[in-house]
Amino acid sequence: MDRLEGKRAIVTGAGAGIGRSIALRLASEGARVAIADVDESAAGKVASEIEGETLARRTDVTRAGEVEDLVAGVVEAWGGLDVMVNNAGVGVAATAVETTEEDYERVMDVCVKGTLLGMKYAIPAIRRAGGGSVINMSSVAALVGITDRAVYSAAKGAILSMTRAAAVDHVEEGVRVNCIAPGTVDTPWISRITSGYEEPEAARANMQARQPHGRFVTPEEIAAMAAYLAADESASCIGACMVVDGGVTAR
Repeated sequence: MDRLEGKRAIVTGAGAGIGRSIALRLASEGARVAIADVDESAAGKVASEIEGETLARRTDVTRAGEVEDLVAGVVEAWGGLDVMVNNAGVGVAATAVETTEEDYERVMDVCVKGTLLGMKYAIPAIRRAGGGSVINMSSVAALVGITDRAVYSAAKGAILSMTRAAAVDHVEEGVRVNCIAPGTVDTPWISRITSGYEEPEAARANMQARQPHGRFVTPEEIAAMAAYLAADESASCIGACMVVDGGVTAR
């Protein structure tokens, strides 16, 4: 399909996992995609997997100047911006009692501040281009209680709320703002989270077991939803939270 032909997109946190899959999917449907990640080599590697025109940029989404430069660089290179995917995020496995201030600040900075900065600089550029789509990455942790995810749940809940507020603020400017709420996705993030448990394999099995359809969600399934939200066919999706979770929130 070429439903994104001519569109110019940025994907943050695109060096691995969900972000990588989104970048590859958008490119496969005709978009020019800027790969942004705090790991410059990872961004470059993903860019090398794309046959079409692309850019790779090292970007720390918690730093306003770097996000502003990212957007400005894409606008300068390609003449505008149509799609912004605020995917960069981190998590920590801990209850409210166990969460350290350092972990709280890190998760909130990357997830919440990073999403805010992405919208702050991308929305004006998308508006100048005549309108387009902002896609934020929330989580089912924003919708239901998940064990050992206190601050992560708070961050993803904030992203959901910001998405809805921004959608109302900018809908008349032609900028659609939506978010995706994945269930547990099979990415390297799972290994990082479970490594903190005494029995990592048991923790992984428990994470998989909470998916009613009996498996982890794939990154490609999240990418498919992102491609839909990036495309013009989702023109009536405004402030939506698109759940892709294998049934977790249906229980």
